[in-house]
Amino acid sequence: MIEFNLFPANVRVPGVYIEFDGRLAGRSVFEGVAAIIGQRLTTGSVAAGVMTPITGNTAAIDSMFGRGSMIAEMIKAAKAAEPWLQLWAVALDDNGAGVAAVKSLSWTGPATAAGTINLYIAGYMVQCAVLVGDTAAMIATNLVAAINARTDQPMIASINGTHNYQVDLTCRWKGATGNDIDVRINYYDADVLPAGLTYTLTTTTAGATNPVLTPAITALGTNWYNWIAFPYTDSANMTLIENELGSRFGPMRAIGGRGFTTYAGSLAATGSFGTSRNSPHVTCQGAGLSPTAPWLWSAVNMAVSGQGLSIDPSRQLRGKALLGILPPALKDQWDATQRNTLLFDGIATTTVDSGGNVLIEAEISMYQTNSAGVADDTWLYINTPETLERIRYEQRGYFTTHYPNWKLAGDTYDVPPGQPIMQPKKAIAELLYLYQKVFMDRGWVQDYEGYKATIVAQINGDNLDRLDIYDSPALIRNMRITAMHTEFR
Repeated sequence: MIEFNLFPANVRVPGVYIEFDGRLAGRSVFEGVAAIIGQRLTTGSVAAGVMTPITGNTAAIDSMFGRGSMIAEMIKAAKAAEPWLQLWAVALDDNGAGVAAVKSLSWTGPATAAGTINLYIAGYMVQCAVLVGDTAAMIATNLVAAINARTDQPMIASINGTHNYQVDLTCRWKGATGNDIDVRINYYDADVLPAGLTYTLTTTTAGATNPVLTPAITALGTNWYNWIAFPYTDSANMTLIENELGSRFGPMRAIGGRGFTTYAGSLAATGSFGTSRNSPHVTCQGAGLSPTAPWLWSAVNMAVSGQGLSIDPSRQLRGKALLGILPPALKDQWDATQRNTLLFDGIATTTVDSGGNVLIEAEISMYQTNSAGVADDTWLYINTPETLERIRYEQRGYFTTHYPNWKLAGDTYDVPPGQPIMQPKKAIAELLYLYQKVFMDRGWVQDYEGYKATIVAQINGDNLDRLDIYDSPALIRNMRITAMHTEFR
């Protein structure tokens, strides 16, 4: 007896009645979604804790979150790097107990030659003209005007109340992230400080107390965000995001995603931070002494990586350019042995090409040891959870589309034609089809015969409405290293 979904059994009115069922035609269509978390300014129109789709231009982004805010610049950097990525954002307000970072530039003069001061604040260039005879106080006054004219950079300048030759730079927001704002005179080879001028850069006030990520995590809700950029590396916020991503990756939620953050600092400090974490769902790039702020690194890395992973989750990201990111000065760049050490410390690495572009080298997770504290590379590369999630997405989509409300019977039952009845052997056949015709064709898995030999499906002995399946895909790996032993004669 053929079973219908919609046509009732008690119809006697003559006619030809045809119902449609799209379960055999439907296929799950994956579209990755990215999210950015960061601090807003009170001038922004979008309240904190509100998940907001990003569809507007630069002016709209500035209006929503405040021009010069952390999150506005993160969004703009991500969109500039990958404009086609579907992007959402959720803002945080400053912590009420937070302290804004303050740095100071003290000048001596006068200038004995005309020229230009090339100041870089978090990688944003501010230029100030210098004339012969300009005094330290004149330099400070002119520089304050030039800095404040560039309203997208993260600091507000003022003349110190005691010393008129000192420029005080105050972060636009509160928190420890302000300490990572790189301030420097000169970056490019052509940058030259006018003769007669010298300066001293000091940290006047250390930024402290970041916002807590909880409102942003709440705003994520039950929606699936595949890639999430966030700016914090303090222990409290790292623990919050690690726990949330771990929960999302689990079977009951199945909306896992990768978190992208960045650590700025020396090689030793970066390695120490890396070894303090152990999450398979967070990847942390080491920015070193880059002029670009680490939160911009996080946003761009997330956007570039997300776009690549949306195309093929199993393919390594090596060589992809982090557009808009400035590398550390040549003397401050880490060599291969140093980067190799970081890759054992849970820190992802980049290289710099001859054109000064920052390129992804190895995008690893922060996972390093198993529950017993033993070194473990199971979740080393983010491609592993990314590929497994895409496989799970396809499997769930296939079964919920093709068999949405079917019954369940044992393999020995002779299913009447037209009856919507699932059996363990039929489930295995469908999974084998997916494995061979979908996952293998996309280059995600290999060894069909091995998969076929190990897959098991059976009705649960304690719950006859439950089908249990043992699934063991053999993931495709990446050619990350090529080693050759050459003997010559």
